[in-house]
Amino acid sequence: NPVYDACARPVELDGGTARLMVTGPFTEADLGVSCYHSKTGAVELCLNHLVDGRDEYVVVDMTAGSDSFASGMFTRFDMTFLVAEPTRKGVSVYRQYKEYARDFGITLKVVGNKVQGQDDLDFLRAQVGDDLLVTVGHSDWVRAMEKGLPPRFDLLEEPNAAALRTLRSAADAAYAGRDWERYTRQMVHFHLKNAQSWGNAKTGADLAAQVDPAFVLQESVAATA
Repeated sequence: NPVYDACARPVELDGGTARLMVTGPFTEADLGVSCYHSKTGAVELCLNHLVDGRDEYVVVDMTAGSDSFASGMFTRFDMTFLVAEPTRKGVSVYRQYKEYARDFGITLKVVGNKVQGQDDLDFLRAQVGDDLLVTVGHSDWVRAMEKGLPPRFDLLEEPNAAALRTLRSAADAAYAGRDWERYTRQMVHFHLKNAQSWGNAKTGADLAAQVDPAFVLQESVAATA
C-alpha cells in the first residue's frame, strides 16, 4: 500500500508493533491561510479507501468536541467512543456531538474519564443514561506514559485493563452489525457535497464521475484483497 509505505511507521509495543499515522503539524505555508481540516481531510480520504476485515482495527484519535463534523469523517467508524469527565463541560460536549450525529446513524458510547467515586458515576449516569459504557479512574501507568516513561502494557491496572477489554468488545459487536450500504451511501454523499462546494471548481472536472453507482462496500472486498 503506497500510502502506508509513505506515511505509516511501526511503533514497538511490548515486543509487537502497531502502525502509526499522524496528520502532522502546520507548515509555514499553512499559517494564516489553512484550517486544520485540510489535515483531517486526509484522514477521511484514507478511511474512505480502506476496507477492514474482522479482527482488524483502525483507531482514530480525534480532537474533542464537534470539530470532526466539518467533514464526513464522523461517519467512518463502527463505534465512536466519546471521552467525558464528570463535569457539566464534559457532558455538554457529549450532548453537542450526539445532537449533530443524530440523523446519521452514528453509534456513540461514552467513556467516563477521571471518575473518582460513586458521586462521579451517578452524575454521568444521570446525564448520559444508557450511552455510558464504562469508566476509568486514576492510573499511575498512564501518568508514567505521559512522562515519557512507558511501562510494559501488562502492568496497566486491572480495572483499567478491563475497561479496555469492554471497549474492544463493543467495537467487535458494532463491526458485526455494520451497515455496509450506509457506509457507502454516506461516503458518496460527502464526496458529492464537497465536489459541488469546491472540488469541481478546484479541479475543473465533474468529480461525480469518480463515483461508481453500482459499487457497495462489503466484507467480501476485504476477503478478496
